[in-house]
Amino acid sequence: MSEITLSPDSRPLGKSGIMVSPVAWGMWRFAGVSASDGRALIDAAFAAGVTLFDTADIYGLDEGGFGNAELLLGEIFAAAPGLRERMVLATKGGITPPVPYDSSAPYLMRALENSLRRLQVETVDLYQIHRPDILTHPQEVARTLEDMVSSGKVRAIGVSNHTLDQTRALADFLSIPLATQQPEFSPLWTEPMTNGLFDLAMADDIATLAWSPLGGGRITQPGTAQERAVAAALDAKADAAGVSRASAAYAWIMAHPAQVIPIVGTQNPGRIAEIAEVFGVRWTRQEWYDVLVASRGEKLP
Repeated sequence: MSEITLSPDSRPLGKSGIMVSPVAWGMWRFAGVSASDGRALIDAAFAAGVTLFDTADIYGLDEGGFGNAELLLGEIFAAAPGLRERMVLATKGGITPPVPYDSSAPYLMRALENSLRRLQVETVDLYQIHRPDILTHPQEVARTLEDMVSSGKVRAIGVSNHTLDQTRALADFLSIPLATQQPEFSPLWTEPMTNGLFDLAMADDIATLAWSPLGGGRITQPGTAQERAVAAALDAKADAAGVSRASAAYAWIMAHPAQVIPIVGTQNPGRIAEIAEVFGVRWTRQEWYDVLVASRGEKLP
């Protein structure tokens, strides 16, 4: 029986010309620690083969303040010249508590400048609209993203938490390609496989970054019947491959032909090290579909 294997080799970030690792590390909870502890987490990600680092201006809000994750990363960059050049740096903007969203041209351009200042860099490799702003026309968003790229302050652009139609509408107004989309996706939340987002990604060569690949921790600490069934299906593969359940979940995500890039959010160096395990996991179709059936709670038609 043929097996689905995973490659640790870098791959293109959509049509951007940027090469990235097949797994990303996310900084949603990267705040409230010392610069030395933060640097240790980054080094652990590098050691696991990660080159794509995902942050956002709102990250850190729960740990003391808007922008705190970017501020911490900027402090680390300032103390370690050359570190920035080793990574593909992605950030996001457009969430504006308590409004809650603003993707108008004046706001987004200001948000980008603020992110660059906090990060203490001149350019970010990827800038994504964090969530869609219903009150901003996609044409205005498109012009703003194009201006970011033409200014030299952003290398590639993308969207996060956009529907299929919202993504298409924005792409229709752009003269440059969308490099990325970032939906929620995990063995517990598989909607992007059926709502057209993964199909669009494959058809238009858009890289897909998956946030919450462990279902907000529910895969490692299952509670409901669905969660326990998915955990059991993942454990069958994890035990056979000699890896953790989390690594099996990442590998399951990466087996999709859209070449989905899971954003690993753990802030534990030991768990970050487990990222390297995913490339030893080989799925048969039966095993992969067993996880999907467990997630859906019913046999496939």
